[in-house]
Amino acid sequence: MYQDLLDKKKSLAVIGLGYVGLPIALEFAKKIKVIGFDINAKRVEMMRNKIDPSQELESSAFDNCDIEFTNDLDVLKKANFFIVAVPTPVDEHNVPDLVPVQKASETIGKVIKKDDYVVFESTVYPGCTEEDCLPIIEKLSGLKNIADFKLGYSPERINPGDKEHTLAKIIKVVSGCDAKSLDVIAKVYELVVTAGVHKASSIKVAEAAKIIENTQRDLNIALMNELSIIFDKMNINTYEVLEAAGTKWNFLKFQPGLVGGHCIGVDPYYLTYKSKELGYDSQVILAGRNINDGMAGYVAKKVLQHIIQNSHNVKDAKVLVMGATFKENVSDIRNSKVADVVKELKSFSLNVDVADPYAESDELKNEYGFELSSVGKDYDAVVVTVPHNDYKILDDTYFVSITKPSALIADLKGIYRNKISSRSYWSL
Repeated sequence: MYQDLLDKKKSLAVIGLGYVGLPIALEFAKKIKVIGFDINAKRVEMMRNKIDPSQELESSAFDNCDIEFTNDLDVLKKANFFIVAVPTPVDEHNVPDLVPVQKASETIGKVIKKDDYVVFESTVYPGCTEEDCLPIIEKLSGLKNIADFKLGYSPERINPGDKEHTLAKIIKVVSGCDAKSLDVIAKVYELVVTAGVHKASSIKVAEAAKIIENTQRDLNIALMNELSIIFDKMNINTYEVLEAAGTKWNFLKFQPGLVGGHCIGVDPYYLTYKSKELGYDSQVILAGRNINDGMAGYVAKKVLQHIIQNSHNVKDAKVLVMGATFKENVSDIRNSKVADVVKELKSFSLNVDVADPYAESDELKNEYGFELSSVGKDYDAVVVTVPHNDYKILDDTYFVSITKPSALIADLKGIYRNKISSRSYWSL
């Protein structure tokens, strides 16, 4: 398989060309023959024209790539090594939504052939690849894992907006259904991952490694958020405390904030779901989730309290929310907790404008029911939720120009600490 890929006698396919799939497909396409498959015809056409629908990659990233973009199963059948990179969200009850990986498994079941390889990259709970996805592939294809084809798992580690920790520079965890598949899968990924690979002992171990990476971050941020709530009651600035504590060599430098996105705010629920299924109710992990999921309501109430104390008519009060994406300097709005802040503020009958230099207004409207607004004047409060580079250059004079003298500047990430003097200031 490996040599045939190198000689372009066989091709590799990536199924799902979003934030994870497209960079992988293009990186491989610089070395071997690649088929990029996505069910969205509009996205496929954009990529054929060297446009990244996710707005992460420049058109130059498509140069010198041996890749065919398609949504046609007949084209996909030409591949021999399949990588699945579809999203794995949770529903409104925080229950894992396996529909995307199940649909991808159905697609593979229709196109896979004897001696082919299938590697899942989508984040799932330990056991999902072999217990939920594999049976679908075997049923539809009539083939058996190990005997007829090889199954593997290699968790994605793409970080949207991060130009330093790119695919090639991050050690890739790989796993396979047997020793032979593990070696082949490792060699294939070593074509594009210069940092090297780590061979996990089993598919379940690789799945578990991925899920705890983000669970660990979630819990640490939850601790910072809880400390922020406590320190606020003590009239202590959390960021000053963290700055002082951070002078110790082994202090972990996490910060409070809204925890959204498609990883940290989602992945822990996959682990707790499986844990509950096995008879154990998670305590620490869910406690962290509850704190982080409650931060939007906490922020909205702090803003409301200030407005009640400083405004004659709350229903006429105006609030500007700056930042709608789930993190800084990206266009990704998936699972953005800013939407929860907006919802909470509106539930108090406040008039809310939302601005963001990266987000698409139509996407926000479709996903969350509100659109972007142009920045107005005379706001009673400004909530800066995301530290975009565009916002870091703003100063006291700017906020004076768009707010009332009694306004509050709620700076969730502390980027204006000691810079706001003409308005009330608060941060997590």
